[in-house]
Amino acid sequence: MSAKTLVLGASTNPDRYAYLAIQQLRKNNIAVVAVGQKPGLVADVPIHTTAEDFDDIDTVTLYLNPERQKAYYDYILSLHPRRVIFNPGTENPEFYQILSESQISSEVACTLVLLSTKQY
Repeated sequence: MSAKTLVLGASTNPDRYAYLAIQQLRKNNIAVVAVGQKPGLVADVPIHTTAEDFDDIDTVTLYLNPERQKAYYDYILSLHPRRVIFNPGTENPEFYQILSESQISSEVACTLVLLSTKQY
C-alpha cells in the first residue's frame, strides 16, 4: 500500500479542523488512518481509539494540544514517519527537538492550507 497520513486527534464533529482535514485528504486521494478519542467514521476513514501499529505512515498531522501530545511521543516515533505537521494550536518546541533527534522532519503548517495550495 502507498504511504499514508495519520490524523492524530481525529473527530467526527464537522466543525473540527481534524474532520475537515480527513475529508480533504481523501478528496485528494491520500490514504488516511485516524486516531481520536471517540470511534466513528469520517468519509471512508474509521477513527481508532487506540494507538494502532499502522504501516507506511509518511505524515502524521497533529490535532492535539502540546500537553496531550506527550502521551503520543513514543507512539509517533515508533511509526517512523517522514514528517509531522503541527497544525495551528499544536506548536510544540519540545517535540520538534525530539523529532529532530530521530531524523523526523517537523513542519508548522496547516494541513488544509497545504492541500488547498497543492503543497501537501
